[in-house]
Parts: sequence; structure tokens; C-alpha cells
Amino acid sequence: MLIAFSVAPSGTGESVSEAVADAVAVVRASGLPNSTDSMFTTIEGEWDECMDVVKRACEAVGRHGHRVSLVLKADIRPGHTGEITGKVDRLEAALARKADQ
Repeated sequence: MLIAFSVAPSGTGESVSEAVADAVAVVRASGLPNSTDSMFTTIEGEWDECMDVVKRACEAVGRHGHRVSLVLKADIRPGHTGEITGKVDRLEAALARKADQ
């Protein structure tokens, strides 16, 4: 499965970069394939291991305040791996085909 999530403390001021850095550190230490962009962090793995990482990332952010905001989107597709890059590879190939037309 793929899980794209965004986690941040609420009510702690303007900048959340230190709290988000703590969450991303949890993700990177997990060993799961992952990608972070300006809006979301995406991880790939089995249900229980992905949800454990999300939970631990929320706990890390929670140490920065008393309230945590979590946005989560999942693509649950049993039997498929490598989709964290595979989906993007297929998109880029489709764009390249369109550019050649």
C-alpha cells in the first residue's frame, strides 16, 4: 500500500518545520520506501507497518504541542510493490508519448 500523509502540530505558532522534521526523521528511520515533497510524505509497505510509522510520526509531532493535525490518503493494492516510483514512471512515460505526438 501507499500512504501519503501530512502531519503538523496545531496552535504552536507560524513555523512547523522542526516538528515536521521530527516526523520525517521517523519515516526515514523506518526503512520503508518513502518520498517527501512540500505537501506530503508518502510511504510504501504493508498495512500494519505503514500505520505504525504514521502513528509514530504523529507522536513525534505531538511532542511540539498539545494538538496534532493529520491528513492521510491511502492506495491499498495488495500484491503490488514498487508503486512509490512505478506510478510516477508510468505518468512520465505517458507524458513523453504525448509530447512525441
